Amino acid sequence: MHTLARFGRYLPLILSILFTIYGLFFAHHTTTIWVLTGITAILSVIGIIDISQNSYAVRKNYPIVGNLRYLLKHFRSEIRQYFIESDNDAVPFTHAERKLVYARAKNIAQDSVQAFGTLQNTYEPGYQFITHSMATVPASDPATFRVTIGGDDCLHPYSASILNISAMSFGALSAHAIEALNGGAKMGNFAHDTGEGGISPYHRKHGGDLIWELGSGYFGCRTEDGFFDPVKFEQQAADPQIKMIEIKLSQGAKPGHGGVLPKDKISEEIAATRGVPRDRDCISPSNHSAFSTPIQLLEFIKKLRELSGGKPVGFKLCIGHPWEFMGIAKAMLLTNILPDFIVVDGKEGGTGSAPIEFADHIGTPLQEGLLFVHNVLVGTGLRKKIRIGASGKIITAFDITRTIAIGADWVNSARGFMFALGCIQSRSCHTNNCPTGIATQDPLRQKALVVEDKMARVKNFHHNTLHALSEMLSSAGVSHPSKLLPQHLVMRSSENEIRLFSNMHFYLPEGALLGDEIDSNYYSSIWNIAQAESFQPRVVIPKVV
Repeated sequence: MHTLARFGRYLPLILSILFTIYGLFFAHHTTTIWVLTGITAILSVIGIIDISQNSYAVRKNYPIVGNLRYLLKHFRSEIRQYFIESDNDAVPFTHAERKLVYARAKNIAQDSVQAFGTLQNTYEPGYQFITHSMATVPASDPATFRVTIGGDDCLHPYSASILNISAMSFGALSAHAIEALNGGAKMGNFAHDTGEGGISPYHRKHGGDLIWELGSGYFGCRTEDGFFDPVKFEQQAADPQIKMIEIKLSQGAKPGHGGVLPKDKISEEIAATRGVPRDRDCISPSNHSAFSTPIQLLEFIKKLRELSGGKPVGFKLCIGHPWEFMGIAKAMLLTNILPDFIVVDGKEGGTGSAPIEFADHIGTPLQEGLLFVHNVLVGTGLRKKIRIGASGKIITAFDITRTIAIGADWVNSARGFMFALGCIQSRSCHTNNCPTGIATQDPLRQKALVVEDKMARVKNFHHNTLHALSEMLSSAGVSHPSKLLPQHLVMRSSENEIRLFSNMHFYLPEGALLGDEIDSNYYSSIWNIAQAESFQPRVVIPKVV
């Protein structure tokens, strides 16, 4: 029995070989026999290869059958999504959330509602909700849910929708995906962030409003050695399709991490879009070469505003060392140069690939990062002069409500609009094998994404989400998103306690950081070590008593 158990794992290979021999030399040759013999012959070859190789112990010990492990592992995400996970398992978006986006993108009203009550555990710590009013107001027209972006030095303020497409580059996304996103933005009158990969022909084809993102590679306005080229920038920024310029300091998925696009992946179109040669790797440094201090950052913002003819210029970042952002705030006070906007990216954001440790353990989540930026601007008396955008896992009307109530003026969504395009969350964005043609440069796979159909879905998702937001605000007695306050939101802190956001989070009073006494040890301690002249913290010598 022991010997049988020991060698039983080779039984599939032995039987395959024996049947192949029988089929070839002894059987009555019918079509069925030939087919079965062909199958067992293939299995026999696979089994022999399995026991001959030395890289995979499971295949060597279990020839033929051992391959099932790798086959099932390959389809693990799909099996989990379709057969195992519940409606509320977030990996990273729940089935219920994806279903809602699909329904809104396809204009299927029936799938945007549910019967028999909520599937949420309302007594689980962390559960969040918005309070409703006994004095409801008529639902507002979602077309009015816009915010004007542009400070005192901006000559061409932009009226932006409060929901826009977040940064996703051409190269990370396919040409068909970029074209469909921009076409949908044009149809729905909202903005499309280019991502740091430059402005491609697919961004321009339908004429949708663009937010041009400048990363550390300065793609589309760089010299041959990778530095910022003001002449190229001025030429590009003059395009009336470009409404705002956004400097990317860091992103939620991998803050503080540069990138490399290998030269063998640089197509002729990508090279032309980014302004890079094809004979070498395309490098995105982890730091900008155009500035290295908070003051220099603001001087660069002023320069871009002038070169663009007065368009809104701001920056995007995921909050890391808090004294660095406070250093920027101090530089604003010192120079009187203000960005027109700041976009706060949460660490939960990210449509592309990132090192696991970065995705899991670097960067500040959106709610904490947004609250910090809002507080610093309020505490310095600058909040009314600077608009705040926010991005990071935002796809539902409640996500928008919560984010604006905490302190944002508008939100951006990346993966929400990817779902509107048909993304199935296969999490294969980095493999070039995206099954829906969204995150791939494979021409054949891209053909599955029909631009005209997906443009309409992008527009529908935007429209229907803002319509749902309008109904939520009506229930809360709020006429416009800008009137949302922290006290409109509630979170369960324990099984038997709920708290208003306004009581749970600390909000600085107007101008509090400008006085001698700050009613917060956290903010005061960081403010004291922040420097306008450097991103490094000031060394504080403790008092000798």
